[in-house]
Amino acid sequence: MESTNKIIGLKAAKKSEDGGESELSKVPQPTGWRIVVLPYRGVGKTKGGVLLTDKAVEDQQIASVCALVLKVGPDAYSDPEKFPTGPWCKEGDWIIMARYAGSRIKIEEGELRILNDDEVLGTVSSPEDILGVYA
Repeated sequence: MESTNKIIGLKAAKKSEDGGESELSKVPQPTGWRIVVLPYRGVGKTKGGVLLTDKAVEDQQIASVCALVLKVGPDAYSDPEKFPTGPWCKEGDWIIMARYAGSRIKIEEGELRILNDDEVLGTVSSPEDILGVYA
């Protein structure tokens, strides 16, 4: 499987060669009980070998139910009554969410979403285990 950074389209979290910020450092820090996720972008080709347009890949990302957790807010999963078994996910986990959940933030590579901590439906080991729009 390809590295996570290549799959999601964000460059590694280090200073760029020109001394500017990396893309990952530009991700907003969520407040309160919110988490920032990057929906899985998918691949640019179907199993049958049909190449998808950039628009089709972007549409697939918008309708994705799988996302990578980039940042977790300071109060996320801190309520022991609501989350008696502890956090449902952490930074770096692939999660399942409702198709159009969260607030959207456009970035150069597609979009980020800000979700409430209780909008996470489950976790998966790989986004490729979930069938996409053009599978």
